[in-house]
Amino acid sequence: MAVIFGINAVVEALKAGGRSFDYVAIMAGRRDARAQVIFEAARDAGVQVRQVSRDQLARLANTQSHQGVVAITSEKQYSDLDDLLVEKRGAHHFLLVLDGVEDPHNLGAIIRTADAAGADGVVIPERRAAGVTGTVTKASAGASEYMPIARVTNVNRTLEELKERNVWTIGLDERGDKSYDEVDYNMDCALVLGAEGAGLHEHVRRKCDFLISIPMLGRVPSLNVSVAAAIVMYEVVRQRRNPLSKPKKS
Repeated sequence: MAVIFGINAVVEALKAGGRSFDYVAIMAGRRDARAQVIFEAARDAGVQVRQVSRDQLARLANTQSHQGVVAITSEKQYSDLDDLLVEKRGAHHFLLVLDGVEDPHNLGAIIRTADAAGADGVVIPERRAAGVTGTVTKASAGASEYMPIARVTNVNRTLEELKERNVWTIGLDERGDKSYDEVDYNMDCALVLGAEGAGLHEHVRRKCDFLISIPMLGRVPSLNVSVAAAIVMYEVVRQRRNPLSKPKKS
């Protein structure tokens, strides 16, 4: 069983219907408006709600940052790469491939932005990378419950498969020879992001069709990976919403 916690995370998991629930635990005596949202979502999903102490919640969640609600559920159901390419939310596919993001807060923030930016799915490695845990679900504000996420054994092979299916692969790397806003994203594409600190692995970097970078004007050479991901994802959104204003390729 898995444990998810946090109000938005639990509510969205109940609404999404992608997990089976054992029960939802909420702090005894809580009757505020946000608690009512939990009760209503659980009632609509047919899930039992138990009222327990704050200490019991902390033990269940293994953290104090549970916001007064914890759910005992099945594990996140991961998708296959093929599943991510079956449907697209816009005229073109848009995927994220994460080459070893290890911080669950970063992964959650990226998934949350990917959902908001209309991405079709996120690819993460099976090893040496964060999976979808309770912390990730909370950091994503529940977006991980809706976003198709594929776990793959080899990111290099995944990039090859995407390219064979006419999906352009765009790596974000500080050595990129194009600024992120110089690429035309009105095509089926996958944005490839590296791990915190290390960036893209060399083999992954070489597999990408394009390498882009974000101009850095300060003394620190890079942004947090979730911030960098958000900047590029919303450039994709901007161009696809208003293709006539997209920058020309250099």
